[in-house]
Amino acid sequence: MRMPNSVLPSVVAVALVPLVVAGQEFQTSWGDADLQGIWSNPVVTPLQRSEAYSNREFLTAEEIAEEERQIVQYSQQPGRDDREGTGTERDVARAYQDHWFGDPSLSRGRRASMIVDPPDGRIPPLTPEAQARIAEKTEYLQALLQGTSGGRPGPISPRREELSTDYNLDRMNRADGPEDRSGGERCFGYNLPVFLQSGTFGGVARIVQSPDAVGINYDMGQGLGFSRSIPITDLPHLPSHVRQRYGDARAHWEGDTLVVDVTNFSQKTNFQGSRENLHLIERYRRLDANTLEVRVTIEDPTTFTGPFTAVQELTKNSDTENQVYEGACHEGNYGMIGMLVNTRAAETAFAEGRGPDPETQDNATGGGAISAAPDAAVR
Repeated sequence: MRMPNSVLPSVVAVALVPLVVAGQEFQTSWGDADLQGIWSNPVVTPLQRSEAYSNREFLTAEEIAEEERQIVQYSQQPGRDDREGTGTERDVARAYQDHWFGDPSLSRGRRASMIVDPPDGRIPPLTPEAQARIAEKTEYLQALLQGTSGGRPGPISPRREELSTDYNLDRMNRADGPEDRSGGERCFGYNLPVFLQSGTFGGVARIVQSPDAVGINYDMGQGLGFSRSIPITDLPHLPSHVRQRYGDARAHWEGDTLVVDVTNFSQKTNFQGSRENLHLIERYRRLDANTLEVRVTIEDPTTFTGPFTAVQELTKNSDTENQVYEGACHEGNYGMIGMLVNTRAAETAFAEGRGPDPETQDNATGGGAISAAPDAAVR
């Protein structure tokens, strides 16, 4: 029996102990496949495939060994938190980061990439519309940097007074209000689809079920995380004008596979340049006692020239050793207030002749390049 048509269910915690019978699938007490538990990704696998592996879905043992050698070599390089000195001269940032990050994963997954379709393991090319959209936003971000150490030469651009061409999620060289800062700084840096990264800071997902809904809580580390309550129903999606950051999800069962259709995203979503027209089909299937396959098909005809599908095999964690906590980082927290107060103080100092003009300072890149282009890879 699925949920009544008039009720959006909340997920209640039910017994997490699966019923296991030799030779049979994992099932809940009400007969659905049991997906419950705490799941993580223990191996390094890029979202997109290296061109060196062409149309091959899996690596050879020799290729895995070589990539693991490179991972170890990279992990031994000094990071930004490695500092000289001892005692009061030693930077304590590393201790803070170690608390969150722990030990890196040194294992390379057997898949050449998470993307399995198209066969080359690559995100399809962007549409002309998406390329124009990204170029416009990149030009705007660079205009805000004009005349600073991180930007092109010239006077301060009059575009500093313009509003962003879309709902801003990028790090820009302006701090007139929270909307000028990046999604990460505003504590909503994670979007759907979720690809749990390997090892240290990759996050975990806890799944709980009831007959009428599935709940997924993502703990992405360092206080970041979010929760989803997904109704299992044949009700239609919300009206098209109702938009949500994590979209509107509707789930149903196809045998032992939970199929989740997600649409109605808002401008606050950004996956590889796709925003409100993003459409996901997620498939969750328990392969064995310790493995959950998550297969996601992604499409947006205004951004990508075709759909693509990515796969992750997640590993079950102990229910006691790897707890999932509610994210403490939230929009409007004290960190954002501090950023804005600092900028107001800098403006006051300039007006009183005690400091440089904040508009001439690079507060976005640290002297590096800035672009609104989508990320090339996700690990």
